[in-house]
Amino acid sequence: MIAKQRIMKIVYVYSTMATAGGTERMITEKVNYLSEQFGYNITIISCFQLPNEDNFFHTSDKIKQINLGIPYFSQYKYKYPKRLWIKWKMNRLLKKSIIEAVKQVDPDILFGISRFKANYISTIRCRAKKIIECHEIRYNTIYDASEKHSFFARLFLKVYPFYYFHTIERNADAVITLTEEDKMLWKRAKRVEVIPNFSTIPISKISDYTTKRVIAVGRLTWEKGFERLIEAWGIISSRHKDWHLNIFGRGRMHDTLIALAKTYNAINLTIHNPSSNISQEYANSSICVITSYFEGFSLVILEAMKHGVPCIAFDCPFGPRNIIEDNKNGFLVEDGNISLFADRICKLIENESLRMKFGAAAIERAKHFDKDSIMNQWRKLFEELIFNDIKI
Repeated sequence: MIAKQRIMKIVYVYSTMATAGGTERMITEKVNYLSEQFGYNITIISCFQLPNEDNFFHTSDKIKQINLGIPYFSQYKYKYPKRLWIKWKMNRLLKKSIIEAVKQVDPDILFGISRFKANYISTIRCRAKKIIECHEIRYNTIYDASEKHSFFARLFLKVYPFYYFHTIERNADAVITLTEEDKMLWKRAKRVEVIPNFSTIPISKISDYTTKRVIAVGRLTWEKGFERLIEAWGIISSRHKDWHLNIFGRGRMHDTLIALAKTYNAINLTIHNPSSNISQEYANSSICVITSYFEGFSLVILEAMKHGVPCIAFDCPFGPRNIIEDNKNGFLVEDGNISLFADRICKLIENESLRMKFGAAAIERAKHFDKDSIMNQWRKLFEELIFNDIKI
């Protein structure tokens, strides 16, 4: 029982905590809880973040952070074949720096994120139990499907995932997914558990369902499917000219989406930068929409529901169906059926009492993803991994 008498040390390894993504938010919320509530000794190793660069989300003062500041993306300044040489050097430096930082801390638990060098992290030689945490579905982990690749790059991306996932499955002590469906894709891992996300977003007020406003939140990147939303909004805005769509996000598709709005004659549409008070934006909306091609879980749905905002989402793999109960607290729409998606939005626009009914049910549904309950699942996992090893 010696392990119970000392403070557990946990290390998270990630690319950067300076950006405003859902993964960064969840890592922040979890490490804050582990530090503040369980009293664990937490260290974040942020690989690309500069030493004096701030995190986007606030982390507890009790948490130590090591910013490695590796200029990983400098490789893209060069053309092939020199880029391959720079890439090799950056990967070597990255792996060496991560190993040195981990050994400096000597953790009990070492966390890797599935989409960021999890193969490196799962093979680091140290006493820590390695946990790989998935924030997206397995087959969208390695690369952005929207990117155009050369023949050789496409060939590489057909072969590399087998190596990447095999390395994780062979070496990680546990792989944690967000849904049961994704768990089934990790059959060869030593141990796979499902632990969903939660949200600690502060709720100052809930929606009163009267504001003629639809909200969407997320990175302006291909996987979020905002071009599908804008096409649907072209249909909706022609029927309901007094309703507005507000999108909150930042990304490389910004200009493309603005152009698409003109193409589809989607009026009353505004794209905002990420909000520092997104709770207020949810509360001032009557409907939330999610048009992603895939979702690991979808914090946006959970956050909107906590504010009593009914959600409409495409039934994509795999997140939305694990939160939204169709025709009870929102709508799940056949993936890619844009006309039906538009019809479902119009149905809620035209029926305030239905918005209120769905909103009340959404608040109750959100309670199933209780922060304390979910964090105790993490605590149980840590203790089983460490104490079972001690018994052996």
